[in-house]
Amino acid sequence: MAAFGPKNFIFTSESVSEGHPDKLCDQVSDAILDRYLAQDPYARVAIETVATTGYVGIFGETRSDKPVTQADMEQIARETVKKIGYEQEDFHWKDIEVEVRAHQQSVDIAVGVDSAGDKDEGAGDQGIMFGYACNETPELMPAPIFYSHEILHSLATARHGGIKQLQPDAKSQVSLEYREGKPVRATSVVVSHQHIEGLSQKDMKELVRPYVEKILPAGWMPPEDEFYVNPTGRFVIGGPVGDTGLTGRKIIVDNYGGSAPHGGGAFSGKDPTKVDRSAAYAARYLAKNVVAAGYAETCLIQVSYAIGVSKPLSVYVSTYGTGKAPEDKIAGALVKLMDLSPRGIREHLKLNRPIYGRTASYGHFGRKPEADGGFSWEQTDLVEPLRKALG
Repeated sequence: MAAFGPKNFIFTSESVSEGHPDKLCDQVSDAILDRYLAQDPYARVAIETVATTGYVGIFGETRSDKPVTQADMEQIARETVKKIGYEQEDFHWKDIEVEVRAHQQSVDIAVGVDSAGDKDEGAGDQGIMFGYACNETPELMPAPIFYSHEILHSLATARHGGIKQLQPDAKSQVSLEYREGKPVRATSVVVSHQHIEGLSQKDMKELVRPYVEKILPAGWMPPEDEFYVNPTGRFVIGGPVGDTGLTGRKIIVDNYGGSAPHGGGAFSGKDPTKVDRSAAYAARYLAKNVVAAGYAETCLIQVSYAIGVSKPLSVYVSTYGTGKAPEDKIAGALVKLMDLSPRGIREHLKLNRPIYGRTASYGHFGRKPEADGGFSWEQTDLVEPLRKALG
């Protein structure tokens, strides 16, 4: 991480749970996207969700030969809220008001994106996207965000398994000390977790402790006075009752926890013609394969697009001084191994499938590829072709 910066430092990343209001909205948006893609793999979808006390609103634009009805969207929202575990007095999956205001996609966008005649399919928007990988964890992710996600994921598994003291809303934050550019221990850990009435701060600290100890490497626990659980002392009111949620507000949590640049575009609720999503997945895929192949300890890739234009405008590779091959040669090899047009990305990673709901909590990266094509961008199947290309 620190090839061109200080070698010794403390770096912090945060995560939020599936019950965080923004993440709830991401999951509703992606659940609706999955329903569209299950019915029509080439549906155009851009769905935004908002949630507050007793209310979920679904907005955006779609286009499909097999559209999802408003009644289906409402049912999907209720099912998602139920799966997360919200059965609170002011936010219960049975009783929430669900309002659907989705409409047809703009014809001006469709003209730019669709293929016709000799024109290949164009990017769904302009923008820049980044992919990143490093060798700090076996998953080739930055350690602070990886452990932040894993702490909350383990607590969610315990909650779903019957730990009734825990409620859905939660945040974590992990600060790691780096020496010579490598993480060596946690200097502080923060977990704020919603809980039932009647638990003290001490009760919650002892409840949470074993899950943190299980996730962090041996010997990495911070000093006791730097292990914070519910530092305000109480967290009973949570979820959309405590804070309004909105799709796409946790873009740093979704990516690399601040360890790498971010292009600014959110992921959830967007079909894979939207390069905000698909090209970010492709960039991660390429960066991960560069590191997995041994050509860098750290790799950053940037790609850029113009709306309606199929080819990327630029492909940039940085290995932060850790490269085992020239960066221009790495970039040249990558663009030969993968077609980075929107269509090429979708076909290479097989993105026109209902695989997105699972991405909407605990990060889009650093996950295991799944048999049905989920997290296909986490595969390292380009390692050998890359080695052959670079010699």
